[in-house]
Amino acid sequence: MAAEGGPSTVNGMVDLHSHILAGLDDGARTLEESVQIAETAADDRISVMAATPHVRDDYPTAAETMERLVLELEGILREKGIGLRVLGGAEIAIQRLKTLSDRELSIFGLGGNPHYLLVEFPYFGWPLSLETEIWTLRSRGITPVLAHPERNPEVQLAPARVAALVAAGALVQLTAASVDGRLGRRNKHTAATLIASGHAHIIASDAHWPGLRAGGLSNAAAAVGDPELASWLTQGVPSAIVEDEPIPPRPQTKPKSLRRRLRI
Repeated sequence: MAAEGGPSTVNGMVDLHSHILAGLDDGARTLEESVQIAETAADDRISVMAATPHVRDDYPTAAETMERLVLELEGILREKGIGLRVLGGAEIAIQRLKTLSDRELSIFGLGGNPHYLLVEFPYFGWPLSLETEIWTLRSRGITPVLAHPERNPEVQLAPARVAALVAAGALVQLTAASVDGRLGRRNKHTAATLIASGHAHIIASDAHWPGLRAGGLSNAAAAVGDPELASWLTQGVPSAIVEDEPIPPRPQTKPKSLRRRLRI
């Protein structure tokens, strides 16, 4: 997972979790809001955004629908001169993984890469089957990216539990609004703990618009307090996923110094 790869060809930050597609879930309600999310992202120096609508019982998004709406939105953004590339994806509930065909899972590949899937970490409880699901996906050549575990009370009580999931082969994505404190002290502390322990790999906006989870990564990157590590979290790792390159090694940091900067 940590093999060294070549330099990224993506300019700017890469946001691998958003609800930019209109009318599919609890994200953008209209095309106008989709465009606003894109404008906010481009203004924040984000060059690539993955559209990751929910795939769960209350929002059973079809792979073909996601794919079609991404192409339509890409065309509109080009017409408007908004410099944001939109790629496919989905935020898939754990219990839905077994119900999707290989073809659907491939279409839902994170950032257009069928070797990665964004898997929604539940907001409550600890799924007993989670490690098994991770191993199952890894045996099929798919790396699960766990979305926002820092917002789960079980993780907040014992962040070290995430280590076993990472050891099983998962990557961890933190919400930008957790990292910079917009979602409260508990989320911020847990996100900082996961970063300091080396059990976080990606920061993404989870943009829904409007409100706390608007687009943008720069404030969260600044909150990390280490420019090289922040770049790894917002560009290095997500760019490698988009380009299907090996995940670059995590920058060397001094744990005590990093903890001070993160104010743990």
